[in-house]
Amino acid sequence: MKRAFILLLDSFGLGATPDADKYNDVGVNTFGHIADWAAKAGTPMQLPVMEKLGLAAAAHVASGEWAQGFNQREGFTAAYGAARERSTGKDTQSGHWEIAGVPVEFDWGYFPKTVPSFPAELTQKLQELTGVPGFLGDCHASGTEIINKHGDEHVATGKPIIYTSADSVLQIAAHEESFGLERLYEVCEIAFKLVEPYNIGRVIARPFTGANGNYTRTTNRHDYAVAPPAPTLLDHVKNDGGEVIALGKISDIFATQGVSRVVKGKDNMALFDALLKVQDEAGDKSLTFVNFVDFDQAFGHRRDVTGYSNALHEMDARLPEFIARMQEGDVAVITADHGCDPTWPGSDHTREHIPMIFFGPGVKPQQLPVSESFSDIGQTLAHHLGVPPLSNGNNLL
Repeated sequence: MKRAFILLLDSFGLGATPDADKYNDVGVNTFGHIADWAAKAGTPMQLPVMEKLGLAAAAHVASGEWAQGFNQREGFTAAYGAARERSTGKDTQSGHWEIAGVPVEFDWGYFPKTVPSFPAELTQKLQELTGVPGFLGDCHASGTEIINKHGDEHVATGKPIIYTSADSVLQIAAHEESFGLERLYEVCEIAFKLVEPYNIGRVIARPFTGANGNYTRTTNRHDYAVAPPAPTLLDHVKNDGGEVIALGKISDIFATQGVSRVVKGKDNMALFDALLKVQDEAGDKSLTFVNFVDFDQAFGHRRDVTGYSNALHEMDARLPEFIARMQEGDVAVITADHGCDPTWPGSDHTREHIPMIFFGPGVKPQQLPVSESFSDIGQTLAHHLGVPPLSNGNNLL
């Protein structure tokens, strides 16, 4: 029996790519800078499981530097390396699609860092079609900050909060109770159709609850996303008779294309619990793809170095449970979709190498060369599962 697992630590970059200058990201290093911060604070990071697999060695492949506090130099148990993105930009969709064998060969549309950020004709049409009394925000913003800034006025007036980021995205936040969750979804569905001429990748519903300036986003987020322009690894597996199990926001990112089953979770640890359950259930020729979103959503974008470091330690502490459940014929890969260096100015993603750490009972420990496309990950897993090869990427194992 052969199975594959993609454990994607959302935004866990390993250092700037050669083209980082195009994105004002020269010098970024999500993992390296977190490790530097921890060492300077007198509490060096300890990720023994990932270090033994080859995490720090993969980061060395990417950046030429060893992360502070990581001293293992040999005896690794995984095939480890790093990959550069062929797609332009540093978007969530681009990174995921490219991992699955479909690099983004076109330019996404983006909204400018102005106030307002959105074209007047877009917001006017959205207001007309939805019947809302207007909008709040209309700028680049952190989602947690903007709901606390405008939450009281939103509840009082019924005006949804709209904002964007460096991603190709329009985000709409509204209170689940005073505005209504289903109504928010309806507004987002209309918005998704309206942004098509702007070549925007996603419209995201961002529901929240709370009162009096103290608001919290809920787990009822929903992404309305453009579908991949060509068949991905997910399609190849599903069309060849295998099951594709999407955990977290994976199904949304692929617009449900190629997905057999969807499993949700409120945070990283809930998703890890769900992963272990799926691991016990998944059958032959199955692909399980999980996105651990908190690294990016809760810590990277918020520039919360402490939170990011703590989340990595939590993940490392749970990995032995996953490894102990692995069966003969299983291959798993720890990877990411882009960077989001919590020590870098601003709150946007960063253009970085991503880890490729393949492990499982039959995986030969080795250092892999730097991949020139994330698609090498998908092609490697397609080869392992015995499904038709992808249009892009090379088998690494």
